[in-house]
Amino acid sequence: MAGHSKWANIKHRKGKADAKKGKIFSRVAKEIISATKLGGPDPKSNPRLRVAIQKAREANMPNDNVDRNIKKASSADQADFHELTYELYGHGGVGLIIDVMTDNKNRISSDMRIATNKRGGVIANPGAVAFNFDRKGVIQILKKNFSEDDLFLAATEAGAEDFEVEEEIFIITTDPSLLYAVKDSIAEKGFICESAELEMIPKSLVECDIEKAKENLALIDWLEELEDVDAVYHNMKLPDGLENE
Repeated sequence: MAGHSKWANIKHRKGKADAKKGKIFSRVAKEIISATKLGGPDPKSNPRLRVAIQKAREANMPNDNVDRNIKKASSADQADFHELTYELYGHGGVGLIIDVMTDNKNRISSDMRIATNKRGGVIANPGAVAFNFDRKGVIQILKKNFSEDDLFLAATEAGAEDFEVEEEIFIITTDPSLLYAVKDSIAEKGFICESAELEMIPKSLVECDIEKAKENLALIDWLEELEDVDAVYHNMKLPDGLENE
């Protein structure tokens, strides 16, 4: 399948991110606070908050935590969170996109400079890396649980853009604005989603040797540890031997 290397790349990145479960609650909490500040505390009239609460439920965040963060958003002492995107050139011409949500722009700016000083890479001008990526909705469903034909039909009827089959999962790609509509539509037909996220999908992949690949992975690991970083995307084609690490 033509998309295999692309999805192997994403699965590797997501595997790294999924190992850091402690960051998930923090990210969801920030999204709840930000959504409440922007659109008010009632999820019925605030679609962004409704999505954030849905993410909280999927992450098994207790309802008390959700309510606490909604109340926290109305406090005068609660700083606003800002969504930012950093673009970096890694090693060997690899491009990186870093999604950030922070209440301190100076802190994350300093953290990004330290990351590149310690692990290499160069902060790029806005747009210099992003044009190599498309933002898409990505839904993952375990193959072992469902029929490929039935899911393909349900995804197509729901308005999905693409449907791909990997070793253990089905991958449904959507327009970003339709991610949760497609997810809800197929869920109503009994399909359980492992994840539903907005992703930056590389249009093409950059090949590099194992040494450069390891340097890029060390940089990605550093960035993913930063408090304000939500996700790191790259367009590196993982060399043989690294895909399954």
